[in-house]
Amino acid sequence: MSSSFQTTLKVQNDSQKKKVAIIGGGLSGLACAKYLVDAGHSPTVYEARDVLGGKVSAWQDADGDWIETGLHIFFGAYPNMMNLFDELDIHDRLQWKIHQMIFAMQELPGEFTTFDFIPGIPAPFNFGLAILMNQKMLTFAEKLQTAPPLLPMLIEGQSFIDAQDELSVTEFMRKYGMPERINEEVFIAMAKALDFIDPDKLSMTVVLTAMNRFLNESNGLQMAFLDGNQPDRLCEPMKQHIEARGGKVLVNSPVKKIVTKDDGTIDHLLLRSGEKIVADEYVSAMPVDIVKRMTPKQWQTMPYFRQFDELEGIPVINLHMWFDRKLKAVDHLCFSRSPLLSVYADMSVTCKEYADPDKSMLELVFAPCSPLAGGNTNWISKSDEEIIDATMGELARLFPTEIANDEKWPATCNQGPKGQAKLIKYAVVKVPRSVYAAIPGRNKYRPSQTTPIPHFTMAGDWTSQKFLGSMEGAVLGGKLAAEVVANRALGNAEKPIKEIQQHIVESAASYVAKEPIGVLGEGAIAFGGGAQLAKKNMDLLKESDPIQFADAEQYAAAS
Repeated sequence: MSSSFQTTLKVQNDSQKKKVAIIGGGLSGLACAKYLVDAGHSPTVYEARDVLGGKVSAWQDADGDWIETGLHIFFGAYPNMMNLFDELDIHDRLQWKIHQMIFAMQELPGEFTTFDFIPGIPAPFNFGLAILMNQKMLTFAEKLQTAPPLLPMLIEGQSFIDAQDELSVTEFMRKYGMPERINEEVFIAMAKALDFIDPDKLSMTVVLTAMNRFLNESNGLQMAFLDGNQPDRLCEPMKQHIEARGGKVLVNSPVKKIVTKDDGTIDHLLLRSGEKIVADEYVSAMPVDIVKRMTPKQWQTMPYFRQFDELEGIPVINLHMWFDRKLKAVDHLCFSRSPLLSVYADMSVTCKEYADPDKSMLELVFAPCSPLAGGNTNWISKSDEEIIDATMGELARLFPTEIANDEKWPATCNQGPKGQAKLIKYAVVKVPRSVYAAIPGRNKYRPSQTTPIPHFTMAGDWTSQKFLGSMEGAVLGGKLAAEVVANRALGNAEKPIKEIQQHIVESAASYVAKEPIGVLGEGAIAFGGGAQLAKKNMDLLKESDPIQFADAEQYAAAS
């Protein structure tokens, strides 16, 4: 599809060139703008914050250390992302790791095991062989029991994958007679890595989508780290590409309101500064939770917009932990298989910019961290100290002979005298509304990029595309939105609107529209990103998103 923006979707004369206003400077908004300038259009990206990237944004603290919103890994099975790196001529910024998956051993603290992919063996045989060669996680009989339920995925393809969206991973396993130990050994780690959710809450479609890519591409599971911070090493090249071809990328430009005409079409965008933005085409690249707050009153009874009620962002926490010495680390991503942690990496080893020969800096994904994701505790509402203490307890299990008994962190109280490594600094980044929660039955509500509003298009990883909420999904969602705009500019027939569920159509008719709430406050959390939360921001979050402070029982009642 990328090449079509410079060929079949390219403007043929100046009358077809469109001025496009894109709300949101995350990966999806930037990708949309990138492909629109390639097609000869004039997009402007309006980013509310002072940094680009959205959920891949990062910033420097007072010490000059980079704080990242999330631990982001690039897979060989990310075709749109790989094309983007090639098109920007920045593929050398990816630090590819050995083709393997590394798991912490639950029963053997401090030990790890791997799935090793042998070079030269094509997919899907390399994946099967990697599992068969591992002797520590599953018995041979359990491995054989795993294969039959997955065969329809390979034979029937996407139709079978999509049909499993009503089932959680756990329900799928039990329906097809897969051993419970496969859940304990593999699927828990996989589910938390893919969408920060436990398997009993995650749609099986998400797992099958990922596995289908991994099983069909020989290097699909090979992982790479970016060689530095995302704003400089990824977002900046996208910005430069856009601006070099006549587009604009503006930060500190929050949109206050989408102002409509009497007939429901867009009149202009009103920025918080008071400036009015008039364009030929408008694209929303905002997260679903923000779109719901911004939807104009005249649109609210339309079934297309009412289906957004079925979607919401999943909470997740990203941790940075600096130690006073080097921990025994591998140059790779590690699946912790911890009840509190998803994946982690020693960034002082895996990332060129963060390299340190003397001290380790672990970046860890703390998940699940809410009842929505299957957790028992709403960790978003907890203090940084509580979160770090719980994490130190898990690290004591992962590094039993290295983490010190530190009175500052009670969870380390059982550590023996061999442990010497002490925590010297940490950063807790909370993302109350991250990628959309891929719980069972949600996929059918993800909207098409084409909307019922003339000259208004939807982008974002939560829109309808075959990848889950991810960097790949964000780039593809932005590219598909650009395709809708470019196709319309040429006078071609509109891309169809995805079918909307009948119960949504019926409930929309009785919905009572009201003035949009809009975005409350300023900063990353207000606009759907992640941040280190001071008391002021915690108070704002409590006001604007009170469910983040509910316990499991209260959450169940609210749901």
